[in-house]
Amino acid sequence: MKTIRTGGITYIEPLPGTSGEWYYGLGYEQGDLYEAEELFRAGQAVSGRGLCLVHYPDGRVFHPVPKTEGHYSEAPVFLEGGIFIIDADFIEKMIRILRFDCKDYGTRTYAELPLSSIKDCYNLKLQVSPLTLSRQCVGSNEFEIVWPEKIRFAMDDHDSFFLRDNEKLFFSRWHEEGEGPDYRYWEEIIIRNLAGDVIGTLPGDVMLMPDGEIWHLM
Repeated sequence: MKTIRTGGITYIEPLPGTSGEWYYGLGYEQGDLYEAEELFRAGQAVSGRGLCLVHYPDGRVFHPVPKTEGHYSEAPVFLEGGIFIIDADFIEKMIRILRFDCKDYGTRTYAELPLSSIKDCYNLKLQVSPLTLSRQCVGSNEFEIVWPEKIRFAMDDHDSFFLRDNEKLFFSRWHEEGEGPDYRYWEEIIIRNLAGDVIGTLPGDVMLMPDGEIWHLM
């Protein structure tokens, strides 16, 4: 048995796109990013969030974003040899996108924008490809690309954004109807362009594979 010292993080999962070479783990000291933001706005201390990257098969552990008071992170994404991570700095009122290089293991600031450029951090996530910072508010059905473009449009009910493929945005939409033995639940994929127009509908599901190819499962 091999002991992996992650700094107290006891659950890790594969980082999509790395073919099982990299895993990541997140602490939940103060919930998700949005919950930590609410606590900070309410005047409570935000102690930071533990985040680790684990390399397989050697089990080497990296902490590319040190746990720092007033900062909070979200799940990373992988693209073209780098692991990208959100660093929300509530004290300096900045959002930084950091890049951890999978070859030299260095971490550098890739982009930054003011925290005031978004309404809040609800569902603020990095997506690929290209690298995209987006947020969505289910209550108001609002979807927004924060960076590198500035795009905003209304989603339909039960839509959830999960993947970008250049000019195409993929949303999962669930449906239900009937009751009891007649109850029926199903999902479909809605494809929109960057203007928010629906340009396609697919049954089943869509997955991004390690080599960047998109598979449609039906």
